[in-house]
Amino acid sequence: MKKILIIVGVIVAVSVLMVFTLGKIRGKQEAKTTDGISMASLITQAKDFEAKGNLLSAKSAYQKLVNSFPNSSEIMSWQKKIEDSNIKMLFSGVAIPNTLIYEVKPGDTLDKIAKEFKTTVELISKSNNLTDDKITPGKQLRLWSANFSILVDKSQNTLILKAADDIIKTYIVSTGANNSTPVGVFKVVNKLKDPTWFKEGAVVPSGSPENVLGSRWLGFNLPGYGIHGTTEPQNLGKQVTQGCVRLSNSEVNELYDIVPIGTEVTIVD
Repeated sequence: MKKILIIVGVIVAVSVLMVFTLGKIRGKQEAKTTDGISMASLITQAKDFEAKGNLLSAKSAYQKLVNSFPNSSEIMSWQKKIEDSNIKMLFSGVAIPNTLIYEVKPGDTLDKIAKEFKTTVELISKSNNLTDDKITPGKQLRLWSANFSILVDKSQNTLILKAADDIIKTYIVSTGANNSTPVGVFKVVNKLKDPTWFKEGAVVPSGSPENVLGSRWLGFNLPGYGIHGTTEPQNLGKQVTQGCVRLSNSEVNELYDIVPIGTEVTIVD
């Protein structure tokens, strides 16, 4: 009987010790975060900022989560939240880094301003909530001031949009079959909405289900190559094209509105 009591006592003592030890480990894990804030608290902060429309603070909170908990299973979700906030801020009139205020002068047009500041008419319109191209002298416009660049990684089938050294958004793309997408540094030299596809022996109009260019075209300074939409969204993430870079139509529309002619495009294996 004494032996049984001793064994039971040992089991209880070990159990208590394990609970105490696990509690200390959990406490340490919770303490290992940016500025001493727990993961749960940061997530709550981020969601609260989102709900209030405070995109800059929401992005900052999600960035803290990414930096503080790089091994979390939620890191991809947090990264997407950061990138979604980036795009929303680009297309809104909120005061964010890399923007400036410009006062419209007599004789100005949106096209003239876009060329002067190396941006796009679409981005100016969306970020200033303009419903048409009419602008009057004295009106203040919020303009994007940092240079955009694009990095295409063929091995990952991703396109990364950057502003200065910051990643704005990562897109899933299709690249060339049999390694046919060229590597190197190129520039966007022309842009087309609803492009016609001039293929060998045929002209395929915009909107045709056979027009592989989709809804937008951003052509490189390498004739015949560029970034465009697709009629085969199910093949995104694969190497299936004739050498161009394909995005979904909704995402190529977004990219088209953001990047101006002259944007640098780097393609790597």
